[in-house]
Amino acid sequence: MPEDRSVAIALEGVSKGFGKVAAVNDVSLSIGEGEFFSLLGPSGCGRTTSLRMIAGFEQPDAGRILLQGDDVTRVPPNRRPVNMVFQQYALFPHMSVYDNVAFGLKVKRVDRREHAGRIKEMLRVVELEGFEKRRPRQLSGGQQQRVALARALVNSPAALLLDEPLGALDVKLRKQMQLELKAIQNDVGTTFVYVTHDQEEALAMSDRIAVMNSGLVEQVGGPREIYERPATAFVADFIGSLNAFDFRLDERIGDNGVMRVGEGERIVVPVEAGNRPGETLRAAVRPEHVRVELAGASELDGGSRLEGTVAEIVFLGMYTQFHVDTGAGRFVAHRVGDESLDPLEPGARVALSWEPEQASLLSA
Repeated sequence: MPEDRSVAIALEGVSKGFGKVAAVNDVSLSIGEGEFFSLLGPSGCGRTTSLRMIAGFEQPDAGRILLQGDDVTRVPPNRRPVNMVFQQYALFPHMSVYDNVAFGLKVKRVDRREHAGRIKEMLRVVELEGFEKRRPRQLSGGQQQRVALARALVNSPAALLLDEPLGALDVKLRKQMQLELKAIQNDVGTTFVYVTHDQEEALAMSDRIAVMNSGLVEQVGGPREIYERPATAFVADFIGSLNAFDFRLDERIGDNGVMRVGEGERIVVPVEAGNRPGETLRAAVRPEHVRVELAGASELDGGSRLEGTVAEIVFLGMYTQFHVDTGAGRFVAHRVGDESLDPLEPGARVALSWEPEQASLLSA
């Protein structure tokens, strides 16, 4: 966790099982005050169970949960200083926007003289001023989501827990709401803990991300760190697209390992101090780091270089994928749409290249 933040939420050795299935297995996390923290992973990885334990809806079998330094492991949900927003917003259809937001204040028995001011301020934050008298059915999906956020935030909780709140929205609105949600979090300064299976969503909004798999936390880090320096093969494969390959360490040159592939071809990867020639390791490079050009257009110059044949070309709008068969296997390279380079067709002989620091070793 960043050193300039105090701890808002801590999970210490938390485990939870359902029957013989270990949903969460010895998870420890520290989430900072005012941080936008995402729990990311595939279905069944334990992210939602972790969130529900923070909320108090599930009790851990082992470990502790602390909120702002207080042990709340056995404290019921209604006595924890957190609120939760679900994918289904659960707005009251017979109530106005104003009354939906006010409901949280009534439950907490906040003095009614404070209601108007706090509701007005929260509707300003979620940009719903002037919508006070509307009913949920008169709102768009994005507006309904913002009402649910206002209702959850109006009590100034220590943390807001969000369980895939954008999942019911269409793709365009979802991307718009990602930006709005992050802006709201910046405005109110509340700690957000966000559950999602969408990698782009987590990368776009989060200060830090915990990537979970089979009840375990595989890696915790900032979006750039998670993407560019994945700690495990699972993280590397789950976050974005990836060229993963077997790397035979033929020789060391300084901090880099070299695999000889053919005449004028090699792969260079930064290696650990304990790695020795003769080992076979697992390595990866992102497609956007791989340059593709006609064979013979460039010479070997310190980094990796492979020659191969274009097997397939896939146009994806903003960029084009080139699937290339090489002596080290099939690699994918990306070209953005406005690159003014030689046109390539299936069957063309090409050269692939990338810098040593753009590749990394993968642990199991």
